[in-house]
Formats: sequence, C-alpha cells, structure tokens
Amino acid sequence: MAKSGARPVVTLRSTAGTGATYVTRKNRKNDPDRLVLRKFDAVAGAHVLFREVR
Repeated sequence: MAKSGARPVVTLRSTAGTGATYVTRKNRKNDPDRLVLRKFDAVAGAHVLFREVR
C-alpha cells in the first residue's frame, strides 16, 4: 500500500466568488504553501485563479 501523506488531496476554490471547485493532489515537498492555479471557471465562463482551501 502506498502512503498518502506526501500527496494529499486538496480542494481548489474559485477566487471569482462563483463557488466552483476543482479537486486535485499536490506534492507537499515541492509545494508546501497553498496551491494557486489558473483554471477555467464554467460558471464565470473565463479562466480565473483557484486557491487551495483547507
């Protein structure tokens, strides 16, 4: 069995305030801070920043 401690599942929430979310995994060693990705928000109809929520 693989350990899941190094690559936890994180939720990314849109900064546009639409409530859109993505679920992904991140490498805790390479990205110890909160993850920020530019993804497509289907509700807003544009690419916006998605930030990790805890």
